[in-house]
Amino acid sequence: MKDINSKEDIELLIRNFYNTLLQINEMKPPFEGLDFEKHIPHIVAFWAFVLLDEEGYKTNVFDKHINLPIKPHMFDIWLKTFTDSVNELYIGEKADMAKQRATVLAFTFKSKWEKIKE
Repeated sequence: MKDINSKEDIELLIRNFYNTLLQINEMKPPFEGLDFEKHIPHIVAFWAFVLLDEEGYKTNVFDKHINLPIKPHMFDIWLKTFTDSVNELYIGEKADMAKQRATVLAFTFKSKWEKIKE
């Protein structure tokens, strides 16, 4: 296995991750009606910014998700699925960073979500 080194590696990860995530019935509702082919470049750009220090991603990720029908425990499912996808495809410093950043992202989203949705 190799490490995450390019946007192509990130796109493979994201496609694998969402293909797996959307097999979980509980995780389908927030993504119903989403045009993934249009959305994937944005997700790839976000992770390229995070992992490869690429310029260009300026959107507030939390604000983009606040109106979705998500329950706090779904962030745990998201994180496990993301981590499993990384482990399935990659090994190395960037792969470890992806899992670490996803952990922080899931924790932050879940914490904010619980406060906002109370």
